[in-house]
Amino acid sequence: MIPRGAVIGVLGGGQLGRMLALAAYRLGYRVHIFAPEEGPATQVSPLRTLASYDDEPALLAFADRVDVVTCEFENVPARAAELLASRVPVRPGVLALATCQDRWLEKGLLASLDMPTAPWRAVRDEHDVARAVQEIGGPCILKTARLGYDGKGQARLASPDQARQAWEEIGGPSHRLGVVEGKVDFLWEGSQVLARGLDGQLAFYELVENRHERGILRETLAPAPRGSLALGEQARLLAARIADRLDIVGLLAVELFVLADGSLAVNELAARPHNSAHWTQDGARICQFEQLVRAIAGLPLGDPGLRGPTRMLNLLGEEILERDRWASTPGARLHDYGKDELLPGRKMGHVNLVQRG
Repeated sequence: MIPRGAVIGVLGGGQLGRMLALAAYRLGYRVHIFAPEEGPATQVSPLRTLASYDDEPALLAFADRVDVVTCEFENVPARAAELLASRVPVRPGVLALATCQDRWLEKGLLASLDMPTAPWRAVRDEHDVARAVQEIGGPCILKTARLGYDGKGQARLASPDQARQAWEEIGGPSHRLGVVEGKVDFLWEGSQVLARGLDGQLAFYELVENRHERGILRETLAPAPRGSLALGEQARLLAARIADRLDIVGLLAVELFVLADGSLAVNELAARPHNSAHWTQDGARICQFEQLVRAIAGLPLGDPGLRGPTRMLNLLGEEILERDRWASTPGARLHDYGKDELLPGRKMGHVNLVQRG
């Protein structure tokens, strides 16, 4: 257990790091942000290192100033995580970070666990893409193996003759590796988030339903309106097996497809705070950010139970300016990320609307 007043190092300076830092302060910890530039997290943390993730002297100096390291996003170079782990505990762990940032490794892990997924093929060039679409059958989605999020680094294609265009659309040779996934006929998309402590203790949040627009999460409903006890149990079992295999210490989010026969297929994994669990800040007894702090600090995990049915709505671009609307909406809790540049589709904040019984 790390003591009160210890310093938690956070890799990444975005909104997840900001909300993580605020939760850590409530529990009596200090926070040191490591990021390439100023951002939402550095606005609330006086301790920061602004340097590249491949700046080894800066990483080593950072490691010497903190008691434990975690991340707010998974795309930290594996070498950086390994270097830090040689000096200080890194949680969720190097294996979890390496796996969740690389779709080749992630799909391989799921296959080794016999987890249901969309049909997929690993690809290295446009010729592999064409062959994969031929084998799987269109329509398909081509994704970069690394660095894709919110619909970025993805291209849709219906036939092998669209392979070159799709490969160029995602960056082609600059990415070198990709994954082609077949279409899944699903009823709805959901996610299961859990916390896992140093002792292997698990705490599960409600299975939620996620709704997207143009590849970006628009809203999350907790609990999932179309969920069931059986579906929730199935989701928890899947997530627990993955967390145990990766030896997670922290959070794991498992994005899921709910199929017509009542079964689940795993879409993607994230070993960090997740947008689809922002509802927990107001709709759960312990939010995901405090739960992460508890896990990495060696504290007992908190009660993840539901306070009331909750709708989380992402605010994109200029929607963050509608502050008066949300201030006058009963049960609405606004979370502003403090970002200055209002870009279309950019996540600027979110609102939680909690129904109280």
